[in-house]
Formats: sequence, structure tokens, C-alpha cells
Amino acid sequence: MSQALPPEPRFYELSELLEAYANTGFTFSDTPETPGPGLASYLRIAARDPARASTAVHQIDDLLSVGLFSDEIADDVENLQHIRPPMGTSVEHCLRIARDHLNRFLEDPSRVPQMNPQNNWEWNERFPELSQLLGGRFHQDFSYFYDSRDAALDEYISEVEPETRTQAAQEITELLTMVSSDQELDTATTALGLDLLPPEGTSLRQWLELIRRRITAA
Repeated sequence: MSQALPPEPRFYELSELLEAYANTGFTFSDTPETPGPGLASYLRIAARDPARASTAVHQIDDLLSVGLFSDEIADDVENLQHIRPPMGTSVEHCLRIARDHLNRFLEDPSRVPQMNPQNNWEWNERFPELSQLLGGRFHQDFSYFYDSRDAALDEYISEVEPETRTQAAQEITELLTMVSSDQELDTATTALGLDLLPPEGTSLRQWLELIRRRITAA
């Protein structure tokens, strides 16, 4: 008999929103007119799936209706990133400003200006399967688990479903198209968990292309 999955955290999407703030200085910097870097980052991701923003609004409303310091949600709040409000304001006030921006976004998601990801959270949200591949196989403890890069890639190919490999290949294609400079490609892949140099005599771009061909041909 299979075990039931644990319930999803009460504020799971709000947690993601606050992670975006945590990756951009741990402060609420939104004004009523303009979202700050953290919220702008979240909105760019939500533009690909607006239902996420709707969920975030509902969860902000839930938290505010119960009360930030209510014992009912104390454990849930403790597990959230603690983002600093500006001097003289409260977290609740900042969440209301964020909610207003989210509601305006939901009226017309196409208004969000698109640009390349600006922080680690956004890179990982933008390329989730590539994050699993690079961060899960080519991490700083790589040498403890694998004899070679090919062995790590062979394990990935053998363990994941074909549709997952297809997604990873598509994300590599998209990343290589999106990022034109070697420096930004290095920044992006480091954010995605890569902590290994390409094979000798191979550039990072060439190595990613080789990885894409391997997982596509599998």
C-alpha cells in the first residue's frame, strides 16, 4: 500500500515569491507605482504561468486575514523567507503593495517586460530541468559520485523519463539562444548549479551542445 504524500505547505507559492525577494537583497523595495527587483523577477516567471500569481494573491490574502503573528500559522510563517520592510512600514503593508501589483499583472500579463533572468532564483525557475541536470550531476561533489562527465550523463539518461530529457534538451536550446556572451552563459550555468569545468579543449557552449545531442539521441 503506497504512502500518502505529505500535504503541500499552506503558503507554497508565497514562499516562491519571497524567495525572489531573498535573491535580490532580502528587502521589500516595491513602491505602489513600481515593483522592485524581487517582485519584477517573480512577475517575469509568472508571465509564463499566470495561475501562479493568482495563487500567490490568494495566499497573501489568507495570511493577512489570519494575521502574520497568529499562532495558527506560526510554523508556516517561520518556514518563509523573512524579508525586511523599509523603515517605518510593516511586512503586512509591503505584502499589500505586492498583492496590488500581482492583481494588476493578472489583468494583463503581457504588460510585463521580458528580459533574461536577473538572479539565481529566476534562472532556476526559468530552466527547472536544466537545473536538475547540471545541479544534480555536475555539482561540487561530482568526483565523489562519478568517474567522468560521461558517467554522470549516462546515469541521468538512464534514470529520467524521455519527456524529461526532451525538456532538458529544449531548455539547453533556449538558454543558448537567449544568452549570447560567454560571461553570461557562465553566470547562468553557475546559477543552475554547474560547478565543473567543461572537458579540456571544449568551451562551455560547445559542451552544452554536446550534452543536448547526447540526451536527444538517447
